Amino acid sequence: MKTTVNLKTIDIDTNFRGIQEVLHPVLIWDNQEAVLIDVGIPFRLPLFQEAMAQAGVPFNNLKKIILTHHDLDHIGGLTELLNAFPHKIDVLSTEEEKPYIQGERPHLKITPVFIDQFRAALPAELPSERRDAILHLLKQPPTAKVDQIVTDKEELPLFGGIEVIHTPGHTPGHISLYLKQHKLLIAGDAMMIDNGCFVEPDNCVDAVLAKSSIKKFLPYDIQSVICYHGGLCEENVKYRIEQLAYS
Repeated sequence: MKTTVNLKTIDIDTNFRGIQEVLHPVLIWDNQEAVLIDVGIPFRLPLFQEAMAQAGVPFNNLKKIILTHHDLDHIGGLTELLNAFPHKIDVLSTEEEKPYIQGERPHLKITPVFIDQFRAALPAELPSERRDAILHLLKQPPTAKVDQIVTDKEELPLFGGIEVIHTPGHTPGHISLYLKQHKLLIAGDAMMIDNGCFVEPDNCVDAVLAKSSIKKFLPYDIQSVICYHGGLCEENVKYRIEQLAYS
């Protein structure tokens, strides 16, 4: 029997990557618990608190955070969020992403050149205190203990079953998530949506591998997709994934 499962994106307007865009962390909940898929950029905690309040989700029901990978626009708000809630929230990731999330290894993409480019792209009107705080986060990204390792093809016993799909390339341990009950793919950064079309992810550690990972979606009965960069797509999804995978 299907359980009543609710889902919404928490849309974050930002120019964090030097372009104006909307990020799409996902909140999933039933009457027992809530789970967040990625947590966005720093200084956006009120958006999550407001979204949960509007959805009628008690803060104590947030039990897990699943991180698709360790890029700062996906984990930047992690410390704030974990510290804001009075109870223990388990953090889930792959083994490959764990050392970056826990601060045991430096982030793969935050290089001195990247920091210089990022500094130059910050809006001139940004207050100096906020500018300094952002640059500090680049040099010392937020960290948290990973409580549970997830693996390829593992089915998490949540909301009718969430299957983990290891989709490396954007980062080594990147994952996407397939919600069986909804026939919904949460792609993370395995794909993006640009001008209404699925496109390959940018800023990959291995672009060839990232493109190959898209083919891992083909066996699934996917009727809708949420991309972290691009949002929800529900039209001709299967065909469009095939077109991208074999382009």
